[in-house]
Amino acid sequence: MLKRFAIAAAILGSLPAVALAHGPSRQKVEESVEINAPAAKVWAVVGNFQDMSWVPAVAKTEGKGGNKPATSQASNDGATRTLTLKNGGVIEEMLDDYDAKDMTYSYEITKVDVKVLPVNDYSSHITVTADGDNKSTLEWKGAFYRGYMNNDPPPNLNDEASKKAVEDLYKSTLAAVKAKIEGGK
Repeated sequence: MLKRFAIAAAILGSLPAVALAHGPSRQKVEESVEINAPAAKVWAVVGNFQDMSWVPAVAKTEGKGGNKPATSQASNDGATRTLTLKNGGVIEEMLDDYDAKDMTYSYEITKVDVKVLPVNDYSSHITVTADGDNKSTLEWKGAFYRGYMNNDPPPNLNDEASKKAVEDLYKSTLAAVKAKIEGGK
């Protein structure tokens, strides 16, 4: 009986160490903006996977496959794009799902240097929703892991830094889209 108690105590005593060694948690960011314009007008700006000119940080988009989702990451049969950022960084992405009728699409980053965007295993979803005839909501959701996948990340690659980078990107981009559409530019 004493031997069982000692084994149980040893197992229970090791649980806190196991809990601390779990690694990163998946982070989620969701931002939206109400735009005083019909949903079709907003979709015309953001709905083409091959055109990311609506993102202020993007200098150039090059891609192939139009708006055709890939059947798998390994298949290389669907839409992909390479974003060249104004700061010189490069991000490669693949379209996972596209529905023009419902004004929504999903994509994932297939390659990024964490110095450019401090994330791993990033996936995203963009949706435009009508709110009457002349108002709509543009929503951008993302899920990802921090830039450093092991324990004890440096401050610039931890959960908070990764989440802040994505939040800042989403907020500044949505504000720019709103200004562009409502300003008539």
